[in-house]
Amino acid sequence: MLILASTSPYRRELLQRLRLPFDCARPEVDEQPLQAESPAQLVRRLARAKADAVAGRFAEAWVIGSDQAADLDGQVLGKPGGRDAAIAQLSAMGGRTVRFHTAVCLRRGAHALAAVDLTQVRFRALSAAEIERYVEAEQPFDCAGSFKCEGLGISLFEAIESHDPTALVGLPLIALAGLLREAGYALP
Repeated sequence: MLILASTSPYRRELLQRLRLPFDCARPEVDEQPLQAESPAQLVRRLARAKADAVAGRFAEAWVIGSDQAADLDGQVLGKPGGRDAAIAQLSAMGGRTVRFHTAVCLRRGAHALAAVDLTQVRFRALSAAEIERYVEAEQPFDCAGSFKCEGLGISLFEAIESHDPTALVGLPLIALAGLLREAGYALP
């Protein structure tokens, strides 16, 4: 049995690409950063905590936990939650490079496998009108960094540097496929 420790529709849609049967479960994890925790440390800890929280309820299942954080000069940019915060995030990112750390943890019992992907996104200079049009069009309030790269958000960028294009959406499938193969799954 395979369980995705997430209720994210983005992660669920990505995992479906691997054509493995899976269920989803809410992990119920406090996602607040710890004092002096770097963005990379934060996502590693939260991916493991999400997998741990669900694995405790399903002893025989492999559980996938994942987390992502946007890193602007060492400051974590989380999900904006609303229009004003999304506009503020996009305004701060315009003309700059933002690092997105995406961690994945695969756990069953005491056995845990993990990986972290780093994606760098170079935003073009963004006018206030462009930001407002974008936020109105996609309402990216549940996305770290306030954009949906799989949608209109791609128009905000100059370049993306990544080993895994799915990581920016929220689940690094290249790394996860490797972890699943290590755990005994046959992919493809």
